[in-house]
Amino acid sequence: MTFHRFVALGDSFTEGVGDPDDTRPNGVRGWADRVAEVLAARQDDLTYANLAIRGRKLGQIIAEQVEPAVALAPDLVTLYAGVNDVLRPRVDIDALVALYADGIRRLAATGARLVLFTAYDTGGPSASGIFAALRGRFAIYNELVREVADRHGATLVDFWRMRALDDPRMWDVDRLHLSPAGHQLVAIAVLDALGVAHDLQPLELAPAPVLSARDKRAADLVWARRHLAPWVKRRLTRSSSGDTLQPRRPVPSRLR
Repeated sequence: MTFHRFVALGDSFTEGVGDPDDTRPNGVRGWADRVAEVLAARQDDLTYANLAIRGRKLGQIIAEQVEPAVALAPDLVTLYAGVNDVLRPRVDIDALVALYADGIRRLAATGARLVLFTAYDTGGPSASGIFAALRGRFAIYNELVREVADRHGATLVDFWRMRALDDPRMWDVDRLHLSPAGHQLVAIAVLDALGVAHDLQPLELAPAPVLSARDKRAADLVWARRHLAPWVKRRLTRSSSGDTLQPRRPVPSRLR
């Protein structure tokens, strides 16, 4: 299978947060870049755009990214969105998915191959404990996403069932974003779902640290101070880490 124009939409997950690379726009690489690199190696004329911006909620993604993506005439589109909404204290999941479905309908009308994602299992071993109570909410959201994917013949990458991501080493120190190893696994999953031959392999990892209960509590306190508290503050002040950012690849271009 070959593609000529790949456009990635979404939030921090697709922007590549957690996979640092100072040589790239916004200082990140991510699974979408990794997928694009494989596709470009197979198809010389592949161009790639990444419109994702960290912190974006679903309404913002639909309003800011869908029409620009349609205008780019893609033949491959990926969209991951909705998690930042489901994490809010209150959310109307039916209304959220109705908005999501409308965006997918508009993208499907381009004739592009669509790749959609469920959300990660917040009750899994590597999920932050404070989000475990939202597991049922995410399960409902994911099931409705699966229905939308079925309706439009989209390819679904079922993030919820990727048990390899239960390893804490697959996550960044903030416990909210994927690490380079996690982004690599998602890139592999996307390529496999598309049926694209590749030679990507999981990244080699250092042995997992063995922590005592006391060490775990100390690590949790450090995490809460450095990462959880700023995240909560942004929610309370209705600000986002992506407020000053622009899409890092707004125009389709070849990878170099």
